[in-house]
Parts: sequence; C-alpha cells; structure tokens
Amino acid sequence: MAFLKTFNFIGDKSGCHQIPERSFCVKGYIFPICARCTGVFIGQLSAVILLLFGVTVNIFIAIAVLLVMGADWFIQYIGIKSSNNYRRFFTGILGGFGVFEIYIFIAKIIFKVIAKLFIN
Repeated sequence: MAFLKTFNFIGDKSGCHQIPERSFCVKGYIFPICARCTGVFIGQLSAVILLLFGVTVNIFIAIAVLLVMGADWFIQYIGIKSSNNYRRFFTGILGGFGVFEIYIFIAKIIFKVIAKLFIN
C-alpha cells in the first residue's frame, strides 16, 4: 500500500487512526479517515439534515444504533470475527447517527432546564 497517496489535511485533525487498510481507496488515493469514521461523518450529517426537517428519533433507538457500532468494534477487537470496510462503514453510519441524536436529546434537556430557571 506504500504506492497509494493519502490526503492528510483532514485526517490529521480528525482523531482517526488512519490505518490505510481500513480506509477506502479511490483511483489510488486513500481516504483521509477510515471507513468507520467516514460512516460516522455521514451518519452525523444525516442526523443534521433530518433535524432541519424536524425529524428526531427516540433516545432508545439512538442508543441501540450506537451500540451496533460498539458491538462491531468490540467483536473485532477481541478477535471473534474480523470486520471489513463495508461493515465498518455501515456501522459507522449507525453510530454517527445515534451519537448525534443523543446530543440532540441532551441539548433538549439542557434547554428545558435553562428555560425553567429563567422563565419561571
């Protein structure tokens, strides 16, 4: 994989491990972030777009889809089954969506508490 070029202007700041074998490759260029982190970004972007249309999901669904990504990582980490980039990407989408929905849930609680403190 040494012949492949990488775009590091994004990956260096993302917190991603940037392992080339775990990243997608297009026309000889390796994505700056791994397949799972690419999926997380797309999942979070999807949650933002849905939020703009007023769509959110139940907190339990958000936790469940986040746990799917965690389970995939854990199964790979302890060596039960190795993951592949497509599964990492798909579970990353679920995890990114789930974590952003949890952020929205927490923000709503904070706004309610602040409203009660200053309005009542």
